[in-house]
Amino acid sequence: MSEIPRKAVQRTAKLASLPIGVAGRVVGGWGKRLAGRSSEDVNAEVSAKTAEQLFAVLGQLKGGAMKFGQALSVFEAAVPDELAAPYREALTKLQSAAPPMPERTVHRVLAEQLGASWAKRFAEFDDAPTASASIGQVHRAVWHDGREVAVKVQYPGAYEALRADLRQLMRFSRLMQAIVPGAEVKPLLEELRDRMVEELDYRTEADNQRVFAKAFDGDDEVLVPKVVASSPKVMVSEWTEGTPLSRIILEGEREERDLAGTLLSRFHFSAPSRSGLLHADPHPGNFMLGADGRLRVLDFGAVARLPEGLPRTLGELTRLALENRPEDLLGVLRREHFVRPGTTLPGEEIQAFLGPFVEPLREEVFHFTRTWLRGQAERVADLRNPDSQTGRSLNLPPQYLLIHRVTLGATGILCQLDAEVPARAIVARWQPGFAD
Repeated sequence: MSEIPRKAVQRTAKLASLPIGVAGRVVGGWGKRLAGRSSEDVNAEVSAKTAEQLFAVLGQLKGGAMKFGQALSVFEAAVPDELAAPYREALTKLQSAAPPMPERTVHRVLAEQLGASWAKRFAEFDDAPTASASIGQVHRAVWHDGREVAVKVQYPGAYEALRADLRQLMRFSRLMQAIVPGAEVKPLLEELRDRMVEELDYRTEADNQRVFAKAFDGDDEVLVPKVVASSPKVMVSEWTEGTPLSRIILEGEREERDLAGTLLSRFHFSAPSRSGLLHADPHPGNFMLGADGRLRVLDFGAVARLPEGLPRTLGELTRLALENRPEDLLGVLRREHFVRPGTTLPGEEIQAFLGPFVEPLREEVFHFTRTWLRGQAERVADLRNPDSQTGRSLNLPPQYLLIHRVTLGATGILCQLDAEVPARAIVARWQPGFAD
């Protein structure tokens, strides 16, 4: 395969195979149950085969389909274990692996972007990719001045592929919801669509990364690689390495889990006030824990621009929910248009809905677990639960949508890590409106 499959018919057929395949396995499962096999065995087999197909199709397509799979991967922590276990490994693979481009395609893109004599800019260049992302793959190389570098090369046809994927995935959003329960699929797809064009120009990503690298230059907890060169479809950064959070999630020791979770939390909350930007692509493939104990942060294609830092309103709402002040909480929600005009919502119901979300701040150190996150997801998803009705009555103003999605994704990673984190101190230090 020389590039991303671009023809709409070709990509549509691959994506359509997902729900069709699931339906076929479910029907087959009924037959096996009738033949006497236990429902547990049949369900496990169906889930495992579905996960395998999900990875195969989304990984081959790359583009928007792969990006969708990466985004879903952080939500598996909210899904019951009997459903999530088969997906966990398949979705984790999507964070760092996909079929590579042939060498000739890589060289063609490098020549188009860096000039016909591109090879002279490198002392060494490894044609075998070390990692892949949704719209590009990464090669290890040595720059002409001797610096080790990572070279990200965009897949030819990425733009057309992203557009085709997202259109098709929107059509299948309800069926995709059934494949990976526990995530709100349609808003996620809409968010990916909105960020699509921004991420296709690596010069924008390079500019974002330069801002983060400057803000965290010399930091003793976070390392952001410096940008060496950039063009629309090729970006060169200083090489960095460490243990991916995806691996720590699978096999990390307690000390590693807690350190990774704490550093990720500090980065998430401190970046807006330090850089004016929020890293908006939280999945474990974008973070590594280095041998020096610092968090490595990668992939700055998606950011939220917050020149004033995190909004004070969020800190204010968090503090009021924590202090159990329902009427004040309702007043701020109305002021900031979280409650639509004319909507009647008792303060006590708002407090009951939001109170459990701030549990991590009620103690000095909070243990983020899949069980805790699953409880929150079930509480707001169960239509019989009054909290679910309250949640559906609230409005999320557009300026908070991306912040909400990123915070939810980061919380999902903390729960995957099973990390114990001093969340209260971190929020008090970096979230305006919480402690002041």
